[in-house]
Amino acid sequence: MKPLAAVPLLVATLAAPAQGAATAPPRVPAGTTAAWVVFDRQAGKIVATRNAHRAYRSASVIKILIAIDYLERRKSVPAADAKLLKIMLRSSDDDAASAFWDRGGKGQIIVRMARKLRLSDTAPPPASKPGFWGYSSLSAYDIVRTFRYLLDTADARVRDTILGHLRRATPCGTDGFDQTFGIPDALPRPWAVKQGWSGFGTTPPTRCDARAMSAPISWIAQRSAGSGVPDYGRPVLYTTGLVGKGERYVMALLTAHPAGSTWSTSVKRITTLTRDLYRSIS
Repeated sequence: MKPLAAVPLLVATLAAPAQGAATAPPRVPAGTTAAWVVFDRQAGKIVATRNAHRAYRSASVIKILIAIDYLERRKSVPAADAKLLKIMLRSSDDDAASAFWDRGGKGQIIVRMARKLRLSDTAPPPASKPGFWGYSSLSAYDIVRTFRYLLDTADARVRDTILGHLRRATPCGTDGFDQTFGIPDALPRPWAVKQGWSGFGTTPPTRCDARAMSAPISWIAQRSAGSGVPDYGRPVLYTTGLVGKGERYVMALLTAHPAGSTWSTSVKRITTLTRDLYRSIS
């Protein structure tokens, strides 16, 4: 397959959405806060945007930056670390992320990545919570920018490792939550996805059938004061990645739901939004 043309990353402003979109933008349910950015690699511009620079707590989407930072700071990867990268990216394993986080200097990982990728809305977790990588801040715009960095700028070894795992994302996270909401449920393959969720506790309402997977209790779900953490107290769901034929679109859709929202209701909301968003551009 002939690769799509690379687009320079050094564009800080949002391009105007494409004219004549197929349908109207998605309707966001009352009480839900949503942000999205969709970049069309073929057209070379953003074709859908809403609250592009709004900060959200990162949850597991930050694992992409953790992986980039780890891979770019070494020439080879030990077998044990390759296994950790695989389960962190495919099955969103929190213990693997914590291992890389601690070794990489915790919040300094985010400082390095934000500077290198020129991310405008990405920041480490509050100083009072240095160990909580999921309390870093990011935006839909920065997530799209990160995927574009992988596609157009990163070394092939880094790109192929990370996107290779995201193309093989497992249906279940190692914490027992089903991570097929959003892009996987709403859109046909091909896709490469990194999902994120936070605020639903440590036990899924219906355990995903992970079979061979272990199920550690996610430390990132522990509750504390939450000062400085975006949308603290509200459950969040994110679906991000590459979608469409030839991975034409880079999509990031972030949602914060009313406090007390159930997992099943929140999953239905983001999956419907994802489907409607894709229809509006395709």
